[in-house]
Amino acid sequence: MKKVAIVVSPHLALFELGCATDLFAVNRQDVKNWYKTDVVSFFASPLSTSGQAGININVTQVSNLDDYDMVIIPSWAFSKLSLPEDMKQAILNLVHRGGQAISLCSGVFVLAQLGLLDNRPATTHWLYTDIFKKKYPHIQYRQDVLYQYDGTIGCSAGSSAAIDLCLEVIRNDFGYEVANYSARRMVLAAHRSGGQSQFVETPIQQKPNQFAATLDWATDRLATKIDINQMAQQAHMSRRTFDRKFRSSMNMSPRQWLIQQRLHLAKRLLEVNNDSIDLVAYQSGFEKAETLRHNFRKYLKLSPSQYRQQFCSQSN
Repeated sequence: MKKVAIVVSPHLALFELGCATDLFAVNRQDVKNWYKTDVVSFFASPLSTSGQAGININVTQVSNLDDYDMVIIPSWAFSKLSLPEDMKQAILNLVHRGGQAISLCSGVFVLAQLGLLDNRPATTHWLYTDIFKKKYPHIQYRQDVLYQYDGTIGCSAGSSAAIDLCLEVIRNDFGYEVANYSARRMVLAAHRSGGQSQFVETPIQQKPNQFAATLDWATDRLATKIDINQMAQQAHMSRRTFDRKFRSSMNMSPRQWLIQQRLHLAKRLLEVNNDSIDLVAYQSGFEKAETLRHNFRKYLKLSPSQYRQQFCSQSN
C-alpha cells in the first residue's frame, strides 16, 4: 500500500486540494493496495485559503515525511511564503529514497526550488509562465502541455489539468480500468494525455463543435482504418484547416493523436485480458503485431508483453 501525504500551506488553493483529496483520499475497498492518504502541513493550523471566502482549515502538523511514499503539493503561494527547511529536507529525503513528488498548479515552485526539476521538462498554469521562466531559466519549461510526469516527478498546469495528472498517476499505479472508474466517479471523460495544449483557439463555439465530435467519432473507430482526410471531412473542414486546428488544440498532429489513442486502447486491452498480441494489435487498430510492437518500443520503450507483465506485477 502506497502512503500519500498531501502537503498544504497557508494561502492554499481549494480546487487543487479538492482534486488531490477526491482522487487519492477516497475509500476504495474494491481496489487492492489502494492509497493511504493524509493531509498534513509543515505550518501550524489553522491555514488560510486563497481568495476572499475567509475559509480556514485545520490539519496535522508534521516535521518529516518518513512514513510516506508519495508527496502531493496542491499549491504554493510563492510570492508570500518561504520554504521551511524541514519541509525542504523532508521532500528531498522522500525522493532520494525512491518516493514520488507531485505538484499541482503553483506547487511546481516547490519542486523547482528544491532542484527536483533540473534537467526535466516542467509546466504550470499559463498565468505563471513568465514568473517561472524568469525565476528558473535552467528548467525546460513547457507551456503547451497539461502535465509532465515520468513516474517519479510530476507537475501540472492549472485547475482541471490537476485532475488529469492525478488520473495519470492512478493509471500508472493501478491501470486504465481503475483510472477510468475514478474519472467516471467525478463525472469526467477518461483523462486527457499530458501532451495536449492548455488552451484552444475558440473555447466558446458559435456553432456546434464538430471538431470535438470528430474526436469522439474517431475514438469509437480506432480498430478501423481511419484516414485523416475522413476526419477532416467529418469535422466539415479542409484538410489544411483541420491539421492547423488539430495542432493548435491538441499540440500534436492528427496522426500522432491516433497513434496515442490506439496505444491507450492497446494498453487497456493488455491489462484486462490474455488475448494474443496479434489480436490486441487488430483490436486496437495497429492491424499487425509488428506495428504494435514498433509503436510500443518507440513511445513506451518496452514491448507489449513486457507491459502486460509489468502491469500484472503491479497488481499483485
